[in-house]
Amino acid sequence: MRTWMLLGIGLALAGPALGQSLTGSIITGSDGGTDTAMGEDIAAVAAACGVGLRVTESDGSIENMEAVRDRPGTQLGIVQSDVLEYFRTFEADDPALARTAHGVRIAFPLNDSAVHVLARNDIADLAALDGRRVATGPEDSGSRVTADLVMDLAGVTPGERLALSPEAAIDALVAGTVDAMVYVGGVPAALLNDPRLANGVHLLPLEAPALRAAYTPTEIPAGAYPFVETAVPAVKVRSLLVAYDYTPRRNNYHAASCRLIADVGHLLVTRLGELKESGHPAWKTVDPTDLPQGWQASNCVLEGLDPAYPFVCRKPDGTEVAEGGASDEGPNALFISRVCARLGC
Repeated sequence: MRTWMLLGIGLALAGPALGQSLTGSIITGSDGGTDTAMGEDIAAVAAACGVGLRVTESDGSIENMEAVRDRPGTQLGIVQSDVLEYFRTFEADDPALARTAHGVRIAFPLNDSAVHVLARNDIADLAALDGRRVATGPEDSGSRVTADLVMDLAGVTPGERLALSPEAAIDALVAGTVDAMVYVGGVPAALLNDPRLANGVHLLPLEAPALRAAYTPTEIPAGAYPFVETAVPAVKVRSLLVAYDYTPRRNNYHAASCRLIADVGHLLVTRLGELKESGHPAWKTVDPTDLPQGWQASNCVLEGLDPAYPFVCRKPDGTEVAEGGASDEGPNALFISRVCARLGC
């Protein structure tokens, strides 16, 4: 932590001069995961207009919350909606959670993420995981939080919960050293198209009434993965883009970071149709009005959504196109009004 604090002081002192841009970072998830693919799509749209944004992989949502809050140079992160609820539920009793949540803001609603529970074919349902070995995800992952909640709501007590990365969990499932694994991600998740999963495993249906009352019911369609022959009942969470609550007047680094976040917000609204058409299939599930309760919107993003926002797209060929702000009609107006109504402005 002390290293990050010292680095942060250095960035504040040596950050870009006021008005200059900087290359920022969006922290996502595992290699091959949907969150990383979504982050790469956002970075590509940004790069097309000269906005620098690196994609940084991570263990998942909790690490991403901590990184956006404390890690210099990390302006944006992707977090699951149930992880946000976890922070809100337990922050009063956990100072570390409260500190992490403080200063984090909602930047943009992203895709639906389905809860995948893969198990050996001889395991028929979720209840059969009682006493079994289940890979529930790294300690700092959203999958770990979701897996624990899913098991508790379904009244299932695994014999062992292993904190494995998705890649390691697949290896263990194939090798038979775990009986099941939990992964949360948009459909289709590239890492679950591993050819080793084509035989011997299946998705467990998530049909417990308590589970479907707490989460939004969905289904993973037939053909989504080689091991899914018919649609499987599941539940889903919403992935969200979050940002730190930068104060532009504080210093040059805060000002440049806020401008970067505003630019990304502008691009997400004005290029959403393009992303739904040519980005990862999970973009088709993005609803910019699906906002979580109890969290404040990013003032920097709201600046980028202002119809008067002066955005200039600096293309790779050197041409510059002054776009002006996003339209104040249609989905953008609904997004802003919904943000103000649900979260406050």
